[in-house]
Formats: sequence, C-alpha cells, structure tokens
Amino acid sequence: MQTDWGYPDFDDHEGVHLFSDHVTGLRCVIAVHSTALGPAAGGVRFWRYADSGAAITDALRLSRGMSFKNAMAGLPMGGGKGVVLAPEGAAKTPELLAAFGRAVESLGGRYVTAEDVGMSEADMITISGATKYVSGLPVAAGNAGGDPGPFTAMGVYLGVRAAAKRALGSDEMRGVRVAIQGVGSVGGGLARLLAKDGAVLTLADVNEAKAEALASELGAATADPAGVLTMDADIVSPNALGAVLDAATIASLKAKAVAGGANNQLATAADGARLQERGILYAPDYVINAGGIINVALEYLGHGDRAEVEARIARIPDRLVEVWDESDATGRSNAEVADSIAKRLIGRG
Repeated sequence: MQTDWGYPDFDDHEGVHLFSDHVTGLRCVIAVHSTALGPAAGGVRFWRYADSGAAITDALRLSRGMSFKNAMAGLPMGGGKGVVLAPEGAAKTPELLAAFGRAVESLGGRYVTAEDVGMSEADMITISGATKYVSGLPVAAGNAGGDPGPFTAMGVYLGVRAAAKRALGSDEMRGVRVAIQGVGSVGGGLARLLAKDGAVLTLADVNEAKAEALASELGAATADPAGVLTMDADIVSPNALGAVLDAATIASLKAKAVAGGANNQLATAADGARLQERGILYAPDYVINAGGIINVALEYLGHGDRAEVEARIARIPDRLVEVWDESDATGRSNAEVADSIAKRLIGRG
C-alpha cells in the first residue's frame, strides 16, 4: 500500500495544504506534520523553487523537522512549515503577504507562522494584518519574541562549543578552526560570537561580497561556498540551505565535527550513518538550531521573557550531550538517536 502520495518525504503528515491567489500571484504550501504537542509552529520561507514538487518536498521535510525541533526543545508546539513560491520576475508584495496571512488564518490555528529564509520581521507585521496566528513580531526590550535569527545563532554557538568539547576535548574555542557556510543572520551571528572566543574562522556565502566584508571585520579567511565544508578544519558549520551532507560530501570531510544551523543538512537518512562510520560527530540540526523557535514560541504562548528564552537556549548543549551519549551507548548514529528521541516525544516512537 502506497502511503507517501508520491512524495518520499511524506511522513504521515496531518495535512498538506496548497493555496493560490490569482489576484496577488500567491502560490504556497503549508505542511502540518504533527499537532500532538500543540499547534504546528514553524516559519515561512520565500524562495524560488525549480517546480512546485520541489516546494512541496521542502515543506514536508521542514515541517517534520519542526515537529522534532519543538519536541526536543521541550515546547508545547507541534511542527509545521510554510513555503511561498517566489513568483518569476516579481517582487514580494504586501498584497501577496496578506494573501498568505489569509491562508494561515483559514487553518484556524492549526499552524502558527513566523520568519524564515526570505522573510523579515516587517513581513511578519504585514502578515499579522490578516491572521492572528503569527509570531516573531517586534516586542519591547526584555520580552520574548522578535527576530529569531540572533537567538538561533546563540543556540548554534553553544552547540558548536559543545561539539568542540566532545570531539576535540577543548573547553575553549581559541585556535579551533571553524569553517562556516552561509553568513546570513544565523551564520553571521555565529561567526561574530566565535571570533570573540578567538576561533580561527573561514567564511563562505553565495554572496561573496557579504562574506568578504564580514571576514574583513572579524579577521577571518574566505572560501568558495561549495568547497568550504570539505576544507581542512576542526569543525564545519552549515548555515545556509539543506541537503549539503551527502555521500560525496561526507566522504570528503576532514573535520571532526559538523555543527551548524541549516535545516535538513542530511540529504538522505543514510547520511547520518555515513557520518557515524567515519567517526564524525554530528549535532542534529533541529536540536542545535532551536533557539529561534524557542524565542518565537514563548512570544506566541505568552510564557516568560527574554531571560527565560536565554535559559532555555542554554539547555541545547545538554540535549546534544544526551543524543551523543545514547549514540555512544547503542552504536546508532547521532541522527538516528535524535530522531528516535523526538518520535517518542510526539507519540510516534
């Protein structure tokens, strides 16, 4: 019996919703993976896909990751994701964003949206004019909420430090060589934090000028985005788009650990085992990059303030250590163990 509807990444999702609006040109996908722990929370990305099938696949993968991320972060939220297909040759308009907001509103709170790739805090404000099921809005100083990027970067930074301790036996980052792919809000924030610690950084981004400017600011080197992950470094940190760790990449890795904020870093489920076979420590992406969703989820739920957000982010290394310890004890890969724990938490174990 076929259960994937022709999409291998379909994982018993509760709902996959396709929307279009001919007036604004909106075409979007909202995937709800699980609401077992609460409303399906996950950002919306604005991206140009090769075709609609690629957009649906991305939404399926990302929403599943959000279920696992929210569960592993101890949040009373399920997992969902929105994907807006960037119109060919057209800009993102307030009207298109409002149409997306209406799509979110039509789901009656089963999905709560927030900022992701290609979206901004200002876009969230526009979307909030059409739906109340949105987070990541501007907040007063000291409150939970706002731009999730810096909070994601903080969690990834703590995870990189934990990976350095585990894989290198280093309690400090001074002199540790870290290769960072992607220097946007998360990768750039990570680079600045690691630079303060004296890490030796190599930066790469599809926007070469952006990478070069940050490298000049921090005294870092630059590299080609395609080759930065396989360069000679202690830790590699993917912080751009996903599926960058595949059979070829993993075979070429020289680092002892992979710890980055990009979603869905493993191209296939088999790639977690490939890392394990090579003895490369892996920080499962949805564990290490949970800082942003912790921030916007507490904003949406009205629970706590910025101090509470930071306290929860500080627990990310503990969850990583839990995964690594179980992996060592069982011989299963870091990725498989993380999935197993997350599935148990959402009642699918």
